[in-house]
Amino acid sequence: MGGSQKVFVVDDEPMVLTALERLLRSAGHDVATFDTPRGFLAFAESAPAGCAIVDMSMPELSGLDLIGALRASGCLLPLIVITGRRDVADSVKAMKAGAVDFLSKPVDPDALLAAVERGLARDAEGRDAAREHHG
Repeated sequence: MGGSQKVFVVDDEPMVLTALERLLRSAGHDVATFDTPRGFLAFAESAPAGCAIVDMSMPELSGLDLIGALRASGCLLPLIVITGRRDVADSVKAMKAGAVDFLSKPVDPDALLAAVERGLARDAEGRDAAREHHG
C-alpha cells in the first residue's frame, strides 16, 4: 500500500466506525473516520489518496447521494459501499456509479479487506495515469 493512501470510513453508527477502524488498522491501513457524509464530502474536496468505505443508509445523505455528490465535485476516490439492507437495485446503482464493491452488514472481514486492496490499487493506478497524462 502506498504510504500516502488512507482508508476513509463513513458511517453514522459509532460501533460500526470503531469496528471497521480496528479491523483496517490491524491490517496495517492508515484510517480516518467520519460520522457524517457531509463531513466527509467537505474533506474529500481536497482529493485525498486512498479509498472510502461508505454506508448506504445514513440520515442526512444516503450513500448513493454521497457518491453522486463526490463524482459531481470531481472526486474519483474509489468507494466500497456497505449496507444493512440487501437491495439489488441499490447495489446496481452503486456499481454503475463506480463503486469497487457492495457488501452487506455484518461485513465479512476478508471480503472487506480484499475490496479495500482493490480500491487502493485502483486509486494508485488512476493517480499514476493522471501523472503520466499531465507529466
